[in-house]
Amino acid sequence: MITRKGSAKWDGGLKDGKGLVSTQSGALSDQPYGFGTRFEDKPGTNPEELIGAAHAACFSMALAMMLEQEGISGVSIETSSKIGLDKEGEGFAVKTAHLVTTIGADGDESKVLEVAQKAKEGCPISKLLNAEITMEASVR
Repeated sequence: MITRKGSAKWDGGLKDGKGLVSTQSGALSDQPYGFGTRFEDKPGTNPEELIGAAHAACFSMALAMMLEQEGISGVSIETSSKIGLDKEGEGFAVKTAHLVTTIGADGDESKVLEVAQKAKEGCPISKLLNAEITMEASVR
């Protein structure tokens, strides 16, 4: 089993508190986050955009692997994942993830789009998210 770690530090209450988020690799090191970065448009990161980045990266890698397995070459993929944070009762819940991907590939467009659907379902982060995952895919 491969294990990776992310970590967070938090000081203070919800609205006046401040946090720092880091990754094991050091790609993120003490990046600020807080109420303003999550619920307003303040500078810094938030859990939902980090999940979105992880989802987009995971999907892109899964799609590249699956296209390669189908013998499709010349692959270039650009993906974003919009994570929806919705009010639920007294709190919040992530309810949706929407992938938007543009795929360049030397292959039949319908086949590429079929493989993209399989990658949407099969990527490990898609499997982790207990959310409705939708997708818009186009081939350039």
